[in-house]
Amino acid sequence: MLTGIDPLLTPELLMHLCAMGHGEWVAVVDANFTADFLAKGRPVVRLPGNSLERVSRAVLSVFPLAVDVAHPVAFMHVCNAAPAHRTPAQDAVVALAAQAGCVAERVEPVERFAFYERIKAASLIVQSGEGTAYGNALFCKGVILV
Repeated sequence: MLTGIDPLLTPELLMHLCAMGHGEWVAVVDANFTADFLAKGRPVVRLPGNSLERVSRAVLSVFPLAVDVAHPVAFMHVCNAAPAHRTPAQDAVVALAAQAGCVAERVEPVERFAFYERIKAASLIVQSGEGTAYGNALFCKGVILV
């Protein structure tokens, strides 16, 4: 048992997050996302019954965001919506990024099919139980200074 670790972070998830180096990406995706198809052998950790916000909060509690990347946080933009449109789940990701020190200008909305392409570069996919459409985010790991 560990103290100070979010209970949502399973041993498997912690192992994968710890193994990632700086500049690698983790995807937190919704319940409808085709995670297995796009993973192509990369790990998929499932946390059903938990929202995008809850899973992202747990991940970001141990995962520093990159400061040397223009947009270390991204979310899937709603198709055919105004550029500034965000769902409540996406607003939650932007707020969590701000709490982690990442200003809103460094959070990037990514067109749906471009987001699928970016997922291919993610080292890990964490599938939440988020039920709303477009409940998907990407986070780039920063350097941990010791």
